[in-house]
Amino acid sequence: MRNLSLLTDLYQLTMGQGYFNEGRHEQLAVFDLFFRSNRLITYSVAAGFEQAAEYLKDFSFSEEDIAYLRSLGLFGEKYLAYLKALRFTGDVFSVREGEIVFPYEPILTVRAPMLQAQMVETALLTFVNHQTLIASKAAKICKAAGGGVMEFGLRRAQGADAGIYGARAAVIGGCESTSNLLAGKMFSIPVSGTMAHSWVMNFPSELEAFRAYAKSFPKSCLLLVDTFDTLASGVPNAIAVFKELRARGFEPKGIRLDSGDLAYLSKEARKMLDEARFPNAKICASGDLDENSVLSLKAQGAKIDLWGVGTKLITSADLPALGGVYKLAAVYENGKEIPKIKLSDTTEKITNPAEKAVYRVYDRRTGKAVADYIARADESIDESKPLELIHPVEHWKRMTVTDYTIRNLREPLVLQGKRIGESRTPFESAEYFKQEYARFWEEYTRHDMPHIYKVDLSPELLQLKQSMIGAKGRA
Repeated sequence: MRNLSLLTDLYQLTMGQGYFNEGRHEQLAVFDLFFRSNRLITYSVAAGFEQAAEYLKDFSFSEEDIAYLRSLGLFGEKYLAYLKALRFTGDVFSVREGEIVFPYEPILTVRAPMLQAQMVETALLTFVNHQTLIASKAAKICKAAGGGVMEFGLRRAQGADAGIYGARAAVIGGCESTSNLLAGKMFSIPVSGTMAHSWVMNFPSELEAFRAYAKSFPKSCLLLVDTFDTLASGVPNAIAVFKELRARGFEPKGIRLDSGDLAYLSKEARKMLDEARFPNAKICASGDLDENSVLSLKAQGAKIDLWGVGTKLITSADLPALGGVYKLAAVYENGKEIPKIKLSDTTEKITNPAEKAVYRVYDRRTGKAVADYIARADESIDESKPLELIHPVEHWKRMTVTDYTIRNLREPLVLQGKRIGESRTPFESAEYFKQEYARFWEEYTRHDMPHIYKVDLSPELLQLKQSMIGAKGRA
């Protein structure tokens, strides 16, 4: 992996200089990474943690990095010498990739010396914000399609890295393949794709173009049929070539529609293919698709088997940023925790103090998720006793659950600077997402007007938060 230690904001380095000058750079600190609510967010699919772990493992400033920082004229030589020897030695706890997550709950916590914890903020947010955003968008598109979604977004991605890691995240969210060869190589993702309109336009006729393609790829012949006239020439010419392929002992893969009235064209093309005795030929659709257009097409009875989704997936067009934040929750002095809180005139921006644990509460009878529960890290939960859930903002909203089980949502990702556990492939994380998705009631995950899933505080954590708000208000 590239050395990304300078993938940060200037203020991380200037604060680091200040902490160093004040002798607070080695103070143990706890930071939480979470995202806030958004009108478009129902649930999100966590991703980006593999890259976060790799970044932390390799964290160091090179000679060239130090020379560059020196050239800025901002930093002292003792501080630069400290940075040159700096490595990440802290602990990180995170949810698994593919975990279903919700606003306000810490999905990653860093416990490290203050300067280290501060230095890694920007990069961690970069990895987690982007991939969680794309995995979440992919999950909603794949849910709408019911399978068969191919990620086609590289050329529309906002940069090469966005295309590469967006493809990875899209697989975690449920995509089955990518058109991106580099992502395919890096992450062992199946690659898919056929031809562009330029191929068809480069031959004297559409039929000749189709024949030439079938000659080169007889075992995987899927033809783009909308270059000129989909139903008058494209599909009939494809059928003619498919018959020639069959005579040679090969079966065609199908056709792709990239424009026009996809519902109507797919239904008419399906009739034509079936009448020509090609019932197994697939119909692939592409062209600025997302979960809304997919659901609309399916409601219209479209006969589409495969979905090539590009721009609106790789850019998460309707929600271009997740809005993840990284906030100080606690520091330690002489081994004693000192909780920290950020206040705001906007109630939702007031943070939850202290080092915390995050649990998912399941109904014991159905196995379905009831709520997520944020507690202080040292709290114990007795599953034989009722559990009181309290809304983190609207405290009058409370409920008590009985006959439940709980699961700690997070696991060690890095301990003392060392990666813990084996890396998981995007498809392993995708399978985990599918398993966990099945444990949620449809009311929480449906496309239109879903119920708001509860992410609540323990009474002890709420009491701490309220006391700190009151103390700050009197200060």
